Amino acid sequence: MKRVVLVDQEDKEIGQLEKKEAHFGAGRLHRAFSVFIFNNQGELLIQKRAASKMLWPGYWSNTCCSHPGPGEEVIEAGRRRLQEELNFSCPLEKFGSFVYSARFKDIGSENEFCHVLVGRYDGTVNPDPTEIEEIKWMALSEIMEEVEKKPEQWTPWFKMEIKKFFSDDKIY
Repeated sequence: MKRVVLVDQEDKEIGQLEKKEAHFGAGRLHRAFSVFIFNNQGELLIQKRAASKMLWPGYWSNTCCSHPGPGEEVIEAGRRRLQEELNFSCPLEKFGSFVYSARFKDIGSENEFCHVLVGRYDGTVNPDPTEIEEIKWMALSEIMEEVEKKPEQWTPWFKMEIKKFFSDDKIY
């Protein structure tokens, strides 16, 4: 059973909870991360979440996202999930953090203290089909246009992150 780290508004650990339980109802605030991988052309690797995901299945989002386990550092967890979901690893660095909450229908919610991690990679990407339906590299300007045109196709955290951390004057 996977557990997440419950935190307060300052990201201080206050407990642990089974992952699924932390996402029921309004959700319990827990530590998370979002990874943004850019290639040497400045394009971002985005993914369409697998249809089997409990929350936001089939939605487009950032390269990968998940939760560090108890006792696991955020960057270590980000590298682990890159390997598990996309079958590659690369150096990551912290780029920022924010707290958000978003409800998905009557199924559950994300309620996260989210660390944004960035890295560069130009090699082979081989996504795990149980996690990811599709991937593609896109320029940030194209992504921002798509998010504006079709916001319903993107995860709520990604829409917040792309505007907050990767606007034209803050490109990694």
